[in-house]
Amino acid sequence: MHPLAPHISALSFPTIDPVIFSVGPIAVHWYGVAYICGILLGWFFAKKLATTARLWLANGAPMLAEDLDDFVTWAVVGIIAGGRLGYVLFYNASYYFANPLSIPAVWDGGMSFHGGAIGSIVAMILFAKSRKFSPFSMLDVIAVSSCFGIFFGRLANFINSELWGRTTDVPWAFVFPNGGPDPRHPSQLYEGILEGALLFSILAILIFRFGKLKTPGFIGGAWVFGYGISRIIVEFFRQPDAHIGYLAGNWMTMGMVLSLPMLAIGAWGMASAPGRTPWHSRTSEDDARRNSYEPN
Repeated sequence: MHPLAPHISALSFPTIDPVIFSVGPIAVHWYGVAYICGILLGWFFAKKLATTARLWLANGAPMLAEDLDDFVTWAVVGIIAGGRLGYVLFYNASYYFANPLSIPAVWDGGMSFHGGAIGSIVAMILFAKSRKFSPFSMLDVIAVSSCFGIFFGRLANFINSELWGRTTDVPWAFVFPNGGPDPRHPSQLYEGILEGALLFSILAILIFRFGKLKTPGFIGGAWVFGYGISRIIVEFFRQPDAHIGYLAGNWMTMGMVLSLPMLAIGAWGMASAPGRTPWHSRTSEDDARRNSYEPN
């Protein structure tokens, strides 16, 4: 037993079954529900942003609410494909290169947030180009809306007793069922608060108080920068993946390495935002389509 364990009183881990209910061979998991709730709430919030004219320049939002309806499928594909490939390449490449048939097996676990973010950004670029508006404005709307999914996803990680933190003596530590006998940081909750709730609050202030949707790419850049900082902070408390461990000393992790470039990319996104336009190639048919649209 770890020398800390006999001297620390930890909080009792809540006995919540990761499976909400099952019908025959079909099981409904909290993790799946978290993804669905995050996508639905994010979708609803994104549509509210797109239909609130005062948040945009005089000619309104570059995308319609119906564009966001159509983008949901693109987003799901981008998140799942990018998240899985990111995990394969960033976290366990040697295993999957030796076992390529296991790569599609997402039901066995293994998703990378950074990979999912890249996949969703690729989906945004392709979709926005097909609808003839700036991918930066698409990124702004989707980035702030993604905070819902991040928040609920981290709560599901906590319920599943996965991605827990390092051993600690803080009074709010938990002894996780599969984390050994030692109290650990509930790093999943730290991530939910920093990457989800706090980041969303900051972005909402930038949107509703300072009108930053009028400068395409600023909110997206702020999200990339803010997530990078939040993830780096949490990595000091999160237990690194067992098959990777620390990359340098007793502190550098893969999550930090993948998050560091986000600071530079996010800063560039914010700094270069004032020079952008929300539109690319617009035609009279595009204008007529948008001017005739009346949101429900």
